Amino acid sequence: MNPTMTRLPEEEHPNKAFGWAARDSYGVLSPFKFSRRATGEKDVAFKVLYCGICHSDLHMAKNEWGTSIYPLVPGHEIAGEVTEVGSEVQKFKVGDRVGVGCLVGSCRSCDSCKDNLENYCPKMVLTYGAKYYDGTITYGGYSDTMVADEHFIVRIPDNMPLDAAAPLLCAGITVYSPLRYYELDRPSLHIGVVGLGGLGHVAVKFAKAMGVKVTVISTSPNKKKEALENLGADSFLVSRDQDQLQVYMFFFLSMIY
Repeated sequence: MNPTMTRLPEEEHPNKAFGWAARDSYGVLSPFKFSRRATGEKDVAFKVLYCGICHSDLHMAKNEWGTSIYPLVPGHEIAGEVTEVGSEVQKFKVGDRVGVGCLVGSCRSCDSCKDNLENYCPKMVLTYGAKYYDGTITYGGYSDTMVADEHFIVRIPDNMPLDAAAPLLCAGITVYSPLRYYELDRPSLHIGVVGLGGLGHVAVKFAKAMGVKVTVISTSPNKKKEALENLGADSFLVSRDQDQLQVYMFFFLSMIY
């Protein structure tokens, strides 16, 4: 981060980019040519190869949270290959497989930042739809290139497909974090995952990898096969089925008492 960095005039800006942007709260995406900021001393630039689609992208494209800045290029589950590194970058080199999630900036000095909780920083900078320290607007991963401070870049292992890695940068960390924080990663536990959507299916896979017994709770009976056979859940409960709910309530209460 360099708060004193000045913005280059558009004609002098070297990082031309192409993406898909919403121009207004209708949220319709259309082709958009723009410029990334110049790659700074501690920045990593990479070619975007995959980007997940998060429902937050839809909220932001339609300004449903009232904070959107247009034109808006969504995307914060971004994976690709490094094309350029700044002179002071230490952790990455050209050709590395990397990704970036929801954040591209923070003050790096407050209590939250010092505790590796940059997402609570009052000066947090979102990956898109926010103003960076040099005055430029951040644009997300629905584009062909990305530039971010190396502190917010993560390395993707060589044995992990980039298309599978991208959703882990938002959906993945969203469910992995509480599993670890609340110590639900113990094989002796039996947890319930409510909903088998974008986050739910990742939660099931993480929990099973941790050795935890998992019951999927869903309003959709047609997701039973996906939960049990494809994701390895131990049981499946249809939350709209009152008879099933009564059976499960009796079962769990009997275990407690």
